[in-house]
Amino acid sequence: MKLLDRMPIRLRLTLVFTGALALVLTATGAFVYLRLAATLDRAVDDNLRSRAADAAAQLRRGSPDLSTMDLGETGLVQVIDPDGALVAVTRGAGERFRLPGGQLQPRVAMPGSDDYFLVRASKVDVGGRTYTIVVGDSLEPRDEALEGLLTQLLVVGPIALAAAALAGYLLAAAALRPVDAMSRQARAVSALEPGRRLTVPPARDELARLAETLNEMLGRLEQALTWERRFVAEASHELRTPLALLRTEVELALGRAYDADELELALRSVAEETHRLCLLAEDLLVMARSHAGGLPLRRESLSAKELLETVGQRFAYRAEAAGRRLTVSADPDLAVYADRLRAEQAIGNLLDNALRHGGDDIQLTTSARDGHITMHVRDNGPGWSAGNLVHAPRTTGLGLNIVDVIAKAHGGSSNLKHRDGTTDASITLPAGCSADDGRNHADHSRV
Repeated sequence: MKLLDRMPIRLRLTLVFTGALALVLTATGAFVYLRLAATLDRAVDDNLRSRAADAAAQLRRGSPDLSTMDLGETGLVQVIDPDGALVAVTRGAGERFRLPGGQLQPRVAMPGSDDYFLVRASKVDVGGRTYTIVVGDSLEPRDEALEGLLTQLLVVGPIALAAAALAGYLLAAAALRPVDAMSRQARAVSALEPGRRLTVPPARDELARLAETLNEMLGRLEQALTWERRFVAEASHELRTPLALLRTEVELALGRAYDADELELALRSVAEETHRLCLLAEDLLVMARSHAGGLPLRRESLSAKELLETVGQRFAYRAEAAGRRLTVSADPDLAVYADRLRAEQAIGNLLDNALRHGGDDIQLTTSARDGHITMHVRDNGPGWSAGNLVHAPRTTGLGLNIVDVIAKAHGGSSNLKHRDGTTDASITLPAGCSADDGRNHADHSRV
């Protein structure tokens, strides 16, 4: 079996086809041979019965002369009286069929010859006496016919099998030619030409479905490559600004003498940019995990208002420093069923985007619909076309892509709307339940 697995598929198909055909030819040849043998035996036996009936009719007419019977070249007839004496015989029979003790055999070898006779005996009553009529005929014509057929089968069969094997190999090669063509086209596909696709055969068969499946796979790979390039570009864009600011602050601190207030301000700036770098590292880790088999989640029932307030407190200093007011107005009875760390990370990214690209005050609110809770971050920043956060312009940064990943991992969604001068970035998560209905326990899952 291991040897067969290492063979080319066209050779395997040829071997299987040849083996099946060999079985069919063998079974067919055996059937024809046995059928012909039975037919010839029946014909010889019918002739013997006819001759025995003719001999019985002559014996009843009182004429034991058998010379007028049509026996062909090899037919023999004997008439034996009740005492075992030979009373009539055809020419050439002689003593050949006089068997000791009246014993008769179905196949009798002729003395001094390899020829065999088929022998039949029957009883007939004439004048109160019982005679035995023995008839026989040579089996040589029958055996020669069967031997000729067997010779033809043994000669013609292998030739036909070899021709069929060659035809099967050529047919397998022709059937696999489209696969070879697809292989050549697939080898030509590269990252430099991601839009290339395999040619789909015109026949709607297995090969066409294979080509369509491979084209779908190439499409997914192209999307993944596009996402990777976009991911790298966004990560580079996000890293450039905080690193440049850090470098500037450090160089200024080293290049001049600061008083205590100026040094504290520089350190606060460094701390803020370091915090941004930490958030970015966490975002990159989330993206990597989401594309490496799933984002690990520890779900529990969480108060939506508490989440907004917790994250809002973390950004309160930045909002105050920017001269913007940050308020939370949420229903205290609404809860989400989510991973606390990931939910806070998503809300933090929405707030960070609002502080960096928005304007005026920021409002954190909630709404409920169809078993889901939506947490909104509204401000008067520049607007974009409504749609999923993942399609926002690159100027919004990598953070909004993280929001979309976290939302989908929870079975929710993200959204970005701009209406009447107000930008509304939101994340929708499954609604949580109260503690007494058994679903507020921690739930480890990987999505």
